[in-house]
Amino acid sequence: METCTFAPLYAEHFPFWETLAEEDRATLCHSTASVVYPRGTTIHDGTNCTGVIIVRTGCLRLYMLSEEGKEVTLYRLFPGDICMLSASCVLQSITFDVIVSAEEDSECCVIGGCAFAELTERVPAAKIFALETAVARFSDVMWVMQQILFMSMDKRLAIFLLEDSVQNRSDIITMTHEQIARH
Repeated sequence: METCTFAPLYAEHFPFWETLAEEDRATLCHSTASVVYPRGTTIHDGTNCTGVIIVRTGCLRLYMLSEEGKEVTLYRLFPGDICMLSASCVLQSITFDVIVSAEEDSECCVIGGCAFAELTERVPAAKIFALETAVARFSDVMWVMQQILFMSMDKRLAIFLLEDSVQNRSDIITMTHEQIARH
């Protein structure tokens, strides 16, 4: 097999990588693209199967959008995080649409959804990994729902501002009121 530039990344993030047949490894490698998303780019709009995204640098935001245009941030992905919700063809039991956008300039690896879906049909360890990854993120979504439903606005704002301060390693918040409201 020719050298796969993504093999070290897969070995680090996919616990099943070493057990895959050479053919499956080659298929994943050939179905992967390195993509740079400028800040503000919509990566996944909920209508197609973008694929499995591995964040290498930057930050992605997953959110839902109401018919009235209100946004609810579900969670953010940072370097090393994997996005399964952008691969609706892999996890067909997901029945809600999420939007994925680049919150910062971000470099990602995107594995074609169809190739990953075919792999999960043949390799139980890959399917288990995909489901476990989605379930872990579901916990993040439930935390957001708990905040929206059971916490006061001032407490939610305080939590958000503290998290943003930690993420940006600064006591200075550089967002507008509108941007904070969208989050």
